[in-house]
Amino acid sequence: MKETKIFSKNNTFQKFEVLKTNRNKRYKYNEFLVEGVRSLNEAVRNDWKIKSFIYDKNKLSGWAEDMINKVNTDLNFCLPPELMKELSEKEDTSELMAIIEMRADKLDNVMLSENPFIVLFDRPSNKGNLGTMIRSCDALGADMLIITGHSVDLYDADVVVSAMGSFFKLPVIRVFDNKVLFEYIDKLKNRYANFTTIGTTAHNENPIYYANLTSPLMLMMGNETMGLNKAFKEYCDLLCTIPMSEKSYATSFNVSCAASILMYEITRQRGINLKK
Repeated sequence: MKETKIFSKNNTFQKFEVLKTNRNKRYKYNEFLVEGVRSLNEAVRNDWKIKSFIYDKNKLSGWAEDMINKVNTDLNFCLPPELMKELSEKEDTSELMAIIEMRADKLDNVMLSENPFIVLFDRPSNKGNLGTMIRSCDALGADMLIITGHSVDLYDADVVVSAMGSFFKLPVIRVFDNKVLFEYIDKLKNRYANFTTIGTTAHNENPIYYANLTSPLMLMMGNETMGLNKAFKEYCDLLCTIPMSEKSYATSFNVSCAASILMYEITRQRGINLKK
């Protein structure tokens, strides 16, 4: 294990800071900075490439020392307490942070189940919603989450935190070209009998509980403000809605809340034991 000490806000420390705050620099380096016990445990458990650990060598728990000793990194960095505090976003300074390599956005790299259940989130614009969507997809058994178009940054610290450990468990693939997405869906339709694309809408369409959700499917969730892209709606086999009380003042759900309701209905119809 190689280790170097940082005593000032030099170029290396400034790189740590931009990995937290600058989207363009994150993609330039193909790295992002992560802190938090749950996130780091899941990153290691799910074989993400940990390039470096960052820590104050004099303030390490047994867990942190074990993590540093067991995980093969390129180069680790020792910082004094004041720099660790400045870098950490937690009220109680994290004892261990990591620089992690991003994963390639390749749809075909994701191993699907025999009866796949895929979720698509069209142009998410809120970090908390994206993080919550990732967490819900993981909790309710989705094979993967696809993010389309110009959206908030998947690797933003707020997204990672709000997704909790699920960020490193659930495959999340960004797709910028609709043609690539539609070609992938066509391949799924050829591969799986009765593969269905289900779009969501706030308008009075087919109630979700009347739809057959037991076959292979892709559930498409729209942008928080603009809803589902028109091209996606036209590509869907079925448009569904969540029926709301006639007495309700609300006309729609928050997108991450709606996704959780819809995904739960999918798992309910399939009779999946989520603990397995």
